[in-house]
Parts: sequence; structure tokens; C-alpha cells
Amino acid sequence: MHYVDEGEGPTIVFVHGNPGWSFEFRELIKDLRADHRCIAMDHIGFGLSSRSQLRHDYDPRTHAARFTALLDHLEVKEAVLFLSDWGGPIGLDFARRQPHRVSRLIVTNTWCWPVNRDPYYIFFSTMMRSPLGQFLIKRFNFFVNGIMTRAMGKASKVPSEVMDHYRNAQPAPAERAACAAFPGHILSSTQWLGSIWADRAAFSSKPSLILWGLQDIAFRRKELERWKLTLSDSRPHEFSDVGHFIAEEGPARILPLVREFLA
Repeated sequence: MHYVDEGEGPTIVFVHGNPGWSFEFRELIKDLRADHRCIAMDHIGFGLSSRSQLRHDYDPRTHAARFTALLDHLEVKEAVLFLSDWGGPIGLDFARRQPHRVSRLIVTNTWCWPVNRDPYYIFFSTMMRSPLGQFLIKRFNFFVNGIMTRAMGKASKVPSEVMDHYRNAQPAPAERAACAAFPGHILSSTQWLGSIWADRAAFSSKPSLILWGLQDIAFRRKELERWKLTLSDSRPHEFSDVGHFIAEEGPARILPLVREFLA
């Protein structure tokens, strides 16, 4: 597993989703490492981490177990978790099991509850795990070239050389297995997601900062409102012109909010 570990001070752990990697948080880390320890891993199958031939290695529960193993390896005793996309369930699985090691939460366009009765997610998961969906993801890097750009507020504002870092992180079909696996787990991990949600009392009262891009096609206002109701000590901030990848789309806008929250 590849990871970034820079700076000294209180620890912030950045947890990416699909099809991101630690590169997504580079601008935040450049600023915060001056007085914080910043950790950002690449889940197995993403970024600069190893690829696997085993389907089990791309199960979100396995990603969550490796996330815990990494924090144990790095001797992280207490941290703020910065959560995005699948980073939400992966990070909150850790938070519900070891709440004493999580001081605060920064929640950005994510979820951690079952969605197997929501037609919106049923359609997306079913389509992306179908033979056609898997072909598009693996053959044409569709999650980066299609879904990622559509999930942004204004993808045209992200320079092409930046997007190339996401494309080149999984340049060949064989390297896109992890990216292709995640969509199916939106439904197949219902039981695991349900167990996290059932234990939400372990983290729901922690001080939380919600940073939400309203142009996201994945997580909508509906999910934002659920977080507002769930996180009892939260400070929500909405961005009308930002989409799913808020750390990529608007780092300069959220850094003051993050610093104020951490202080």
C-alpha cells in the first residue's frame, strides 16, 4: 500500500473513494502539513498501490481492514478523518470500532448506510456491474473519463494535465479492477453498510465539518440532509457550483473552513 505521511502535529487522515487516490488531497496536504501530520493512502488497486488478482482484495470490507492495519502500522493514536465517497464507509468502519482514536470528522459527499431500496443507487450499481458497465470501465476508463467529469461542478476548470494523473493512475484495463469492483458493492455490501449505520452512535456526536458540493450526481441534497440529522455536532457548508470532488475542485475555498474547524 502506497501512502503519503507528511508534517508533524495533530493527525489528519484523508480517505479517498472511487476513482480517486492520494493525489486528490495534494493541495490540502501542502498547506496543512506545516502544522499537522497528514496521512493519505492509496487503497489497494488505486493510485501507486499494488494491484491484485483476487476479487476479495477489492471488497470494501477488505479495504477497511487494511485501513485499520495502516493506522496501526503508523501508530496513529488519534486522528481527524477526512472522508470522501467510499472513504466514508471505510473510515467510519474504523471510527465505530475504535472511536477513541477518532477525534473529529470532515465529511465530504459520501454515505455509510444501506441504499438497496433507493432506485437511484439500484440503477447505478446494476448498470455499472453489468457486462456492459464492466467493459466500459475496464476498456475505456469510463469511471475517470465519464463519471468523474460528470460528477464535478465544472470539469472544464480542472486542467487536462491534472485529469491525466487520474487517468494514468490506472492506464490499462487490467489495472482498473478495483475501480470496476466498487460499483457492485453499493448493493452487495448492504449488510456491512447496515452494521456501520447501526453503530453510528460511536461517531455521530463527534465534532464534524460537512463540506458538500451540490453539483454532485452521486450524493445529492438528500444525503446531505441525512448527515445533518445524524451528526449532532456538525457545521455544514454547501457549495452550489462544486460537485463530488471538493478537495480537487475547490481546495482554496475549503482550506479556511478546515483550519477554523481544526482550531
